[in-house]
Amino acid sequence: MSRIFPFLSALALTALSVPLPSVAQEAPAAPAAAPETKPAAVPDWIALFNGTNLDGWTIKIAKRPLGENYADTFRVEDGILKVSYDKYPKFDAQYGHLFTNLAYSHYLLRLEYRFTGVKVPDAPGYTNLNSGVMIHAQPPQSMRFDQGFPSSLEMQFLADEGKGARSTGNLCTPGTNVEYQGKFTRQHILTSSAPTFPAEEWVRAEVEVRGNEEIIHRVNGVEVLRYQKPTLDPKNDNAPATDLLQAGQPLMLSSGHIALQAEGQPVWFRKIELKPLAEK
Repeated sequence: MSRIFPFLSALALTALSVPLPSVAQEAPAAPAAAPETKPAAVPDWIALFNGTNLDGWTIKIAKRPLGENYADTFRVEDGILKVSYDKYPKFDAQYGHLFTNLAYSHYLLRLEYRFTGVKVPDAPGYTNLNSGVMIHAQPPQSMRFDQGFPSSLEMQFLADEGKGARSTGNLCTPGTNVEYQGKFTRQHILTSSAPTFPAEEWVRAEVEVRGNEEIIHRVNGVEVLRYQKPTLDPKNDNAPATDLLQAGQPLMLSSGHIALQAEGQPVWFRKIELKPLAEK
């Protein structure tokens, strides 16, 4: 304290010895206020599909080399991205996916899908009027040559088979697990609250992805499912996450590629857009 008080006293004496300005004397101008700092703007919607070609995407079909668009499976016609099988002699478990070249973590993804035609005869029965979009997907370069599905979280698209309710917007978990309603689950399919739609109807799907925190499915603007804390599943043989874990990828899934599915059923996609979200 003895060192501080003398210093303050000296300052006080100095201030008293300086004459105060008279009323007529102009006071010094106040310093200019610092310009207001605005938060960085979050980008608006970005088109992932340009309506003309497959620029920005990479194809991986099981039993085919990376990048080979076998039998013109993925094609663009009239501004629509179509999954087609008219040039297949047989399906032969050649499950395909069209991956974004970039990986994403926090974003909104929206697209429209519509089923058309019939599935390839030798494709499994469950693939009838069945497709989806994969999020937090492993890079296509890391998939095995004959691997059918990437480790990912699939927002599943289904349509009416005339056999009763068949909700769309479900979650399928190839090579992954999640927390649902506060509990860890190994359940492969989590059913959404969405209605059943006719096959030929355009349906708007949206998924809100917030890294490892939470993921929300919406159908035609209505929330139908939400879950949290996705992880890789080292015990899942359908999409072997063991490869990724051995290569050093963390168990917790916080980011990944987006992939459109081709599993034996013709389906059309359009208006594929992404909006980045700020991290909390």
